[in-house]
Amino acid sequence: MSYEVDELVAQVRHALDQAGFELVGGVDRRMSGLQVSETPAGVLVAWTTSHGFTALADQPGGDSRDGMRVAVQAAVSGLMTSLGYTVMGAPNGDVIVLVKDGGDIAGMPS
Repeated sequence: MSYEVDELVAQVRHALDQAGFELVGGVDRRMSGLQVSETPAGVLVAWTTSHGFTALADQPGGDSRDGMRVAVQAAVSGLMTSLGYTVMGAPNGDVIVLVKDGGDIAGMPS
């Protein structure tokens, strides 16, 4: 079975939306919420905090931004894994979703 990257993006967006995640369009890191976009490895799911949350987290003793990023990454990874997708974390805390086991993306090495 072959998956096109745009089909995979649509599947990931649908799954996240159905699970109740706030999705935003495009890849503008100034917009808060989850952003889903194509990447050479599959689909990139990136989370950007709101300005209000960032301001609270940047106050003295406010180390909650990293903890929240870990929680969001775990929730997204857990959801996508439970649906049969292969998931890997990016060093910056983003999540890369690969096709379901047994599938491939046209033009990508398997």
